[in-house]
Amino acid sequence: MVGEWTEQMLEGGRFAPMRLRVYRNSSAGRATPLVLHLHGGAFTAGSVETGRAVAELLAEAGASVVSADYPMAPNNPFPCALEGAFEMLHWAYNNCPNGKNCRTFVAGEEAGGNLAAALALLARDQQRPPLAGQILLSPMLDPCMATKSIRAAEAGPVGCKWADGWHSYLGSADKASHPYAAPLGASRLAGVAPALVVTAEDDPMHDESLAYAQRLRECGVFAEDHVLPAPTDWPNAFQQALVPDSAWPTQLRGLFTDFFAKTAVLSISPSQNRP
Repeated sequence: MVGEWTEQMLEGGRFAPMRLRVYRNSSAGRATPLVLHLHGGAFTAGSVETGRAVAELLAEAGASVVSADYPMAPNNPFPCALEGAFEMLHWAYNNCPNGKNCRTFVAGEEAGGNLAAALALLARDQQRPPLAGQILLSPMLDPCMATKSIRAAEAGPVGCKWADGWHSYLGSADKASHPYAAPLGASRLAGVAPALVVTAEDDPMHDESLAYAQRLRECGVFAEDHVLPAPTDWPNAFQQALVPDSAWPTQLRGLFTDFFAKTAVLSISPSQNRP
């Protein structure tokens, strides 16, 4: 039944133990997508519990979901969170009931969206595991924080949780140029998994989200973007219980369902797959 889960600790590896919450779809079959979901929290906060809303929407859209805690800054600066998430991605793929036919996705909101985008790059470069898609919700992709939507949110260089989160995550300014830390600045995006990028009119990460989707398309990657109408209170709303009369959860669930269906039949030419 969607909404129910089991938890376990991932043992072994550099950052063990790491907590996983597994949502198994009761109607799961051979075509059921598997999603590694990463919560938000500006790299310094959050948990599988605060990521519950998005994880449940993914499960309701037809996926089996592994929602994961990951090493957080400042005690674990870049690339610790990414390395921990990569370990969990391999665990999820290796334990998929569908074996090598597993359609595996990465998904995340806010800081988790950054990690999902970076995982797509890392999986391409390591050539494992194969990814069917990446789902990025209000992703933190640009540590410069100079976009119009960030400025409109009054998210300045100090006293802002996203600015502070970037500072804690990067550790030093030179890390801001690393493509796995700041995917929007990556010079090579070709060959990554198809992307669903979702933002909102009142989302501080609105501009960088759309810019990333456009850069992916320019590099030959299938990428669709959607802007949900305000008010959403994104990305803060992701870490709260879903409000019954809020429109965005229903809209988001529908986008997930459509993306799973599109990627099941999506055919990309070899030239588009080349990095």
